[in-house]
Amino acid sequence: MDPKSYINSHKDRFINELVELLKLPSISADSNYKKDTIKTAKAVETALSQAGCDSVEICETPGLPIVYGEKIIDKNLPTVLVYGHYDVQPPDPLDLWDSPPFKPVIKPTKIHPEGAIFARGACDDKGQMFMHVKALEYMTKTENLPCNIKFMIEGEEEVGSVSLEWFLERNQEKLKNDVILISDTGMISKEAPSITTGLRGLSYLEVEVTSPNRDLHSGLYGGTVANPINILSQMIASLQDENNHITIPGFYDKVENLSQSERQKMSEAPFDLEEYKAHIDIKDIHGEKGYSTLERGSIRPTLDVNGIWGGYIGEGAKTVIPSKAFAKISMRLVPNQDWEEITQLFKTHFEKIAPKSVTVKVKPHHGGQAYVTPIDGIEYQAADQAIQDVFGKPAIPQRSGGSIPIVSLFEGYLKSKTILLGFGLNSDAIHSPNEHFGVWNFLKGIETIPFFYNHFTQLKQAEK
Repeated sequence: MDPKSYINSHKDRFINELVELLKLPSISADSNYKKDTIKTAKAVETALSQAGCDSVEICETPGLPIVYGEKIIDKNLPTVLVYGHYDVQPPDPLDLWDSPPFKPVIKPTKIHPEGAIFARGACDDKGQMFMHVKALEYMTKTENLPCNIKFMIEGEEEVGSVSLEWFLERNQEKLKNDVILISDTGMISKEAPSITTGLRGLSYLEVEVTSPNRDLHSGLYGGTVANPINILSQMIASLQDENNHITIPGFYDKVENLSQSERQKMSEAPFDLEEYKAHIDIKDIHGEKGYSTLERGSIRPTLDVNGIWGGYIGEGAKTVIPSKAFAKISMRLVPNQDWEEITQLFKTHFEKIAPKSVTVKVKPHHGGQAYVTPIDGIEYQAADQAIQDVFGKPAIPQRSGGSIPIVSLFEGYLKSKTILLGFGLNSDAIHSPNEHFGVWNFLKGIETIPFFYNHFTQLKQAEK
């Protein structure tokens, strides 16, 4: 039986099983949900076992556990390691959701007339991770598994994969593989399938500005002491110039600059600027001068404030000069920019531009390196052929603006390449209210993944 026929026979069950998984609030950033997160890990363990893994275990780490499973049919055959994560982003702000984030609903949209599953984690990453579980089920139940499979599903991706390196250091032999397969990315559109060939790196940090030792009366002290919120706002504003160019000394020294021919190839990807603006309800685009919207969102580094707070924000008025102001800042990085070096450049610069009237603290949170997958390797070729088998057209190689810091970590420890075969869309609202994942995309992913295993096995054995 081919994948499509099997899926058609079981799609209602597949969707219902995903819905049950999405009901679990596995929010790794909030310790109040630790029990739910552990419960989710156990649900993934059960799903892998039922799908055909011969061995599944929940592996303890200094943080949340990692679910490991494997199906080894012949040690002489290639091995694919599937990575995913079962934790999700916090759902806030809750009042912007059309339906509760952990009570999944399926309803049609303009892009998904056949229906989309609305829930936190629907696309990032439970829905996409679960595609691999169901693809394994198809291959084991129909005896179409061409190679060995290992699964590593973690619970801390949304908080920086803080325990993953610890796990990799101790389990390199267990995790040994020929290629790593991840679906935590997306594709251009349902009509334009793509394979993500590049990820930006990340430096994420928090800053604190302090002036008086307590909140002060703004009438008695206004105009005589520094207001931390005012100062912090000015400091942040100075980090970019009138061309939206980042002003941190040394920030661009190692940035990879693509050739005009490479930039021209990127511009051939389907993109409608007016549709892009309409989708997120903006009147105009904004970004670094001299680059297109596609380039700004993929091959150029960025600096963004992700949150800012301080002082009184309750109902009514309270006339105070706050003691402290805070901001969370992320920088998306491109190949050759080392995230730890950039973090230090930011820290040095931010402390230097602070006036003497305030005290500044810079607290790094986490980060990761950028990553590029070569399109001439058998890993990419296998994914491209799988796309052609299912979609009837070759994939478009695409650089992504997102970051998956663990990809470069994998290559360092496991010495294997990663293929980013995602089926989400930019419109799926990941990390936002009303996150969703198209039913069509979910099922299409399950259909495509087995073809990747077949092509990769053939290409790998041909190398011998």
